[in-house]
Amino acid sequence: MSVYREKADQASALLHEFDLDCWLTFARETVVSPDPGIELAIGSDVTWPSAFIFTRDGQRIAIVGRYDVPGVASYGVCTEIISYDAGIREQLVKTLTAINPSKIGLNYSQDDKTSDGLTVGMYLMLQELLKGTPYVERLVSAGPLLSALRARKTDGEVALIKAAIDTTEDIVDLITAQIQVGKSEKDIGDFVHAEFKRRGLPSAWSWDGCPIVNSGPNSAVGHGVPSADIKIEPGHIVHIDLGVQQDGYCSDIQRLWYVRRPGETGLPPEIQRAFDTVRQAIREGAKALRPGVKGHEVDQVARDVIVDAGYPEYMHAFGHGLGKACHDGGPLLGPRWERYGNTPDMLIEVGNIYTLELGIETSAGYVGLEEDVLVTENGVVFLSKEQTEVRMI
Repeated sequence: MSVYREKADQASALLHEFDLDCWLTFARETVVSPDPGIELAIGSDVTWPSAFIFTRDGQRIAIVGRYDVPGVASYGVCTEIISYDAGIREQLVKTLTAINPSKIGLNYSQDDKTSDGLTVGMYLMLQELLKGTPYVERLVSAGPLLSALRARKTDGEVALIKAAIDTTEDIVDLITAQIQVGKSEKDIGDFVHAEFKRRGLPSAWSWDGCPIVNSGPNSAVGHGVPSADIKIEPGHIVHIDLGVQQDGYCSDIQRLWYVRRPGETGLPPEIQRAFDTVRQAIREGAKALRPGVKGHEVDQVARDVIVDAGYPEYMHAFGHGLGKACHDGGPLLGPRWERYGNTPDMLIEVGNIYTLELGIETSAGYVGLEEDVLVTENGVVFLSKEQTEVRMI
């Protein structure tokens, strides 16, 4: 719960930075419709329509239904909790009148998915509740605040993410013994799922697609499901992309193995060159990842390494934020493509945590790596243990 208080303290400071008088998280039935404000800085799910109001001067006011009060109180984030029974309007208008904010930030964004929690229905309800007051005209996006809140990790968050990464690497170490000729991608995926279950951990993204397991050149690269038909064979690269969600925070790494053919003592030159190029791209991208640069600039450094080596450029971003979600918010280390909105033009900041990922398709399969890093004042620190060589089977 202390992490929620860390984030609430951070949010109060961000209101000044983004020139908002208050930040209003308006939500209901959050088990069904999760909201990023509650997920980050409040903690407790709610059932009835609820308003959480954070102000520049440090007030943190919750207006919630009677039976949601104990849950909200247990997180210790809000300085004042107001309950209601029949309807929220009276207490909401009364509270806003006392504060009299000129700009009220709401949780919506066109560019950052992790800042876009307010549903159309809730927005229309809020407009109706505030009808006849001046506040209905003072509603603006809190997207930039939420994006920064999500991306600037606190010390508590860094520790939790590092712990999730460490757990994932423990599982990776166990996978090596499972990679055997004749086993299917699904067999490996089932083993990883058993390890997740043994630890009582959900996957970092959809269960069926986490882990991603690729064996050999006929395995589809992307967010697929491990195949029961594709079997590990000598001469295959086995590529696995996996992550866990532990104590509310995610990990996300990719690792590689090579199954030797009879008589082989090392990697074939084609695979070694691809692996060396992928590692170089990640290392060069990591060097470029510093506070004050834009996401697309970092992406371009890594992309140039791949293209200059004669390989096709990868058709995705070089890196994404990592935190409460596997694909977290904030600046994206990606190209200026339409689908990414303005996120590649955002500035990298101290406290951002990223995955750095890319790969090359070869005759033996997909040579892909993914490392997790923390941005500091002096550049990045690797939170994952870098894979420096392909594990041999």
